Amino acid sequence: MLVGRRTECRHLDELLDTVRNGTSRSVLIRGDVGIGKSALLEYLVAEASGCRVVRVAGVQAESELAFAGLHQLCAPLLDRLDRIPVPQQDALGTAFGLRAGPAPDRFLVGLAVLSLLAAAAAERPLICVVDDAQWLDRISAESLTFVGRRLVAESVGLVFASRDPVDEQVFAGLPQLVLDGLRPDDARELLAAVIPGALDEQVRDRIVAETRGNPLALIELPQEVSYAQLAGGFGLLDAKSLTGRIEDSFRRRLTPLSPDLRRLLLVAAIEPMGQPSLVLRAAQRLGIAADTLDRPEFAGLLRAGERITFRHPLVRSAIYREATPEERRETHRALADVTDPADDADRRVWHLAHAASGPDEDVAAELERSAGRAGARGGLAAAAAFLERAARLTVDPARRSGRALDAAQAKLQAGAFPAAVDLLAMAESGPLTELEQARVDLMRAQLAFVTSRGKDAPPLLLKAAKRLEPIDIELCRATYLDGLTAAMFVGALASPGGGTLDVARAAGTAPQPLHRLRAPDLLLDGLAANFNEGYAAAAPVLRQALAVFGSDMSPDEELRWLWLGTEAALHLWDDEAWHLLSARYVELARAGGALSELPLALSTRAYMLLFAGDLAAATSLVDEGHAVTEATGSSLAPYSAMALAALSGRQDEASALIETTIREVTRRGEGIGIAVAHWTNAVLCNGLGNYPEAATAAEEALRHQEYPGLRYPGVANWAVTELIEAAVRSGRHETAAEAFDWIATMTGASRTEWALGLEARCRALLTEGEDAEKLYQEAIARLRRTRVRGELARATLLYGEWLRRRGRRVDARDQLRMAHEMFSSMGAEAFAERARHELVSTGEKARKRTVSTSSQLTEREIQVTRLARDGLSNPEISTRLFLSPRTVEYHLGNVFAKLGIRSRHELSRWSGDLR
Repeated sequence: MLVGRRTECRHLDELLDTVRNGTSRSVLIRGDVGIGKSALLEYLVAEASGCRVVRVAGVQAESELAFAGLHQLCAPLLDRLDRIPVPQQDALGTAFGLRAGPAPDRFLVGLAVLSLLAAAAAERPLICVVDDAQWLDRISAESLTFVGRRLVAESVGLVFASRDPVDEQVFAGLPQLVLDGLRPDDARELLAAVIPGALDEQVRDRIVAETRGNPLALIELPQEVSYAQLAGGFGLLDAKSLTGRIEDSFRRRLTPLSPDLRRLLLVAAIEPMGQPSLVLRAAQRLGIAADTLDRPEFAGLLRAGERITFRHPLVRSAIYREATPEERRETHRALADVTDPADDADRRVWHLAHAASGPDEDVAAELERSAGRAGARGGLAAAAAFLERAARLTVDPARRSGRALDAAQAKLQAGAFPAAVDLLAMAESGPLTELEQARVDLMRAQLAFVTSRGKDAPPLLLKAAKRLEPIDIELCRATYLDGLTAAMFVGALASPGGGTLDVARAAGTAPQPLHRLRAPDLLLDGLAANFNEGYAAAAPVLRQALAVFGSDMSPDEELRWLWLGTEAALHLWDDEAWHLLSARYVELARAGGALSELPLALSTRAYMLLFAGDLAAATSLVDEGHAVTEATGSSLAPYSAMALAALSGRQDEASALIETTIREVTRRGEGIGIAVAHWTNAVLCNGLGNYPEAATAAEEALRHQEYPGLRYPGVANWAVTELIEAAVRSGRHETAAEAFDWIATMTGASRTEWALGLEARCRALLTEGEDAEKLYQEAIARLRRTRVRGELARATLLYGEWLRRRGRRVDARDQLRMAHEMFSSMGAEAFAERARHELVSTGEKARKRTVSTSSQLTEREIQVTRLARDGLSNPEISTRLFLSPRTVEYHLGNVFAKLGIRSRHELSRWSGDLR
């Protein structure tokens, strides 16, 4: 009987109704030990008529075995694996060891689980129950929480129960149902049911108060003290914690049992999968004659059916604590002996590790092999756990340090940064080779970069690269390239010795590779030359790097260096290379399920599309990037969203994003973010015609890239052109002329149509008389031969403005009309309004754009609609936005109803505005 909990039961009833009606719900039930979480789950299962129920329980002994909990949940549904997209099939199959393949991204695994649950729920509403979630292995917990946050319209209920305190980072974003003790009336009712006699009212109230209404504490009370003691008020609770008292109650029940029965319970407590046959075989190895676990002596402790389940997790821990260390080791050894070394090698070696009484090289070597298998499946956290255990069982100090170093690397890759720091300290406690010490330096630098992308990373990477020079030339050069990347992110916020020029000077002395120069080598040499010798010296080398980029490179290596490749293309004003490399960046990140890399790839590609004037396509990528960062918790600043809002003329939105970005990246020490934010503000203000503020913002962007002392790639190219336009319009001609001299040295060396078109446009702004017209015409002609249609529209607008100021109204109208049409078709509303205002000044009427008809749609519906209009299928949209296909179908149904259309065909012909 479930006493009380009427409100909580009503909440679960509503969840079941929601799921039966075709939508989804998730909830985390949390509270202290014994507070009734499991009882509520049992209520949910009992009431789930008409639904399929799958269950999983976290087991403390398996909390470091990757995918253990996820596999328990998904195993009954794997016959539907062929119904989900192929990349997701591969990811889940590899994670569960069903097929070979590269280690899958953990978020792609989560998306695969979402699709699998949705496929199962298409047949019958599905309820997934996850008890003791605090003991799930981390990747299972993160994957299932990911699923819980993305559920919408799949007919799936996902209910977790976790002991307080919960890991707020893992379970962030889930609705929570917090359990406190029973209300006094309910607690008294429960107490009356478990104590067979009357109690003095004051004694009863004291019991209720001291147990704080904890149901399990009340139920176990008769096991602790006799009725006579309670009735007299002599056996009331002591100061021990509730958890300790409840566990003591279970431990006392073990006392009357024979040694063999206690050992049998210990085997069941240690075996995490609850397999009766395995437990009985292990018991026989220990000399215990037993053919069943369904014994009357075990009543109230465990239930033995198809699986062994303990009445409460504290029963398991009480049994384990009651055993001696030797008994535990013997039991682990017996379980290892009966665990199949072919089908379950990792669990077998885990038992062997716990069975070891001291250092054991044989077991350590087996753990190392298991770590390799776990890492190949994407179980980096499990690989680290195996390696850490292997290190602790290693006799030789040098080998122990090496294994600890490998474990630290796995922890770093898995995102467990504090644990990686601890393992690095363990590695350094023993002897290290020069290469191993260099790896320590490199990992400390990588930790600094991935945790903040701040100013600590470049000098640490520089230190690691220096140490690697005489040891590993290839790794040394890659580390210098990482150092340049880190320094570019830090910008002007660099700490002493960690600035871009410091790293570039050191990189310029890096040993040459033993093989022929490949794209990463050329990128390193070109970027180092850019800072050390100047743009003209760097351009040919960077151009060569772009020409060979991708050849003789694995997809993983391409993905690693593509951001720098796109930066080099941008630095050279090579719009064709920027287009090709940014598209490849997104393609590789999507195809490989590299969701940690995808936000930066999408942002890079979105910028290219913004410059190309394709704001609609850029918007889809910004939507996808938002979905990725929301799903993965990425800390990448909203760079492309800022630029999109600025070019679209959404002043309030752009200003808010700029302010937030500057605050966040300043805290992290990410100077490039400050520069990008100020450049965005310059674009916004130039579009609005607020030239003094645009000039100030452009100067701030350059200041955060150490302008003009360094010829810096990336944002400086953009910021200087904004500064020249804004400074001329503000009457600051000397500032504009100085900026032009700086940029002309680069455009002259670049010689691309984009570069020369911008040079002509900027020179025209600084030129008086008729010569300016020829320069504007040259700029338009050159930019017309590029992909950067936005730059062409800007040049056309400036030419039209120049003509109007010269009094040539008819000629001005042609240019301004073209500019207005280009900006309007792009959706660049601020610049379109600036062109419209100028056009009106010539005496011609120009209509403002009408209000978007998409205002009736939600943000998610707009995202789905954009992708559907682009021709993507429901599964493709679901992959892009981290939703299930059924949720996509649900959103499209709402869109059709709101827009008064009935099909995708009608949607493709719908002329409404989705900006």
